[in-house]
Amino acid sequence: MKTNIVVLWVMAVYFFVLTAVYTVWAIIDTGVVEWIGSIAIGLSGILATFIAFYLQVQLRNQGGVLPEDRLDADIDDGDPELGFYSPWSWWPLMLAAGAAIAMLGFSVGIWVAFYAIPVVLIALVGWSYEYYRGYFAR
Repeated sequence: MKTNIVVLWVMAVYFFVLTAVYTVWAIIDTGVVEWIGSIAIGLSGILATFIAFYLQVQLRNQGGVLPEDRLDADIDDGDPELGFYSPWSWWPLMLAAGAAIAMLGFSVGIWVAFYAIPVVLIALVGWSYEYYRGYFAR
């Protein structure tokens, strides 16, 4: 995380310097400030500053050293338990298809989304309750 913080602080300084260079260059070239580019680059610097500051505060409050900051760490040290997933389940595929059709409906025509919403709901219920019936009931 220390490397990420340093990289983000360097990016923030770069964006702030670039904002000044861009603004001065626009004034020299056209005689007026090009507001859209200047504001966009400046906001990129502010965003990098926010993220770097947040990560720095989190690292300070964490109280320990992360595995990626240690030179003697193994890959398994930073490998958390991500949860349980059923490798034989078809419900995630059905949910993804329903969500894709729903997004297609929102972009093409809202009437398509009305056909996808029942598929999404059935897939959510099926995936949530797949361990209550069949071979793997508990």
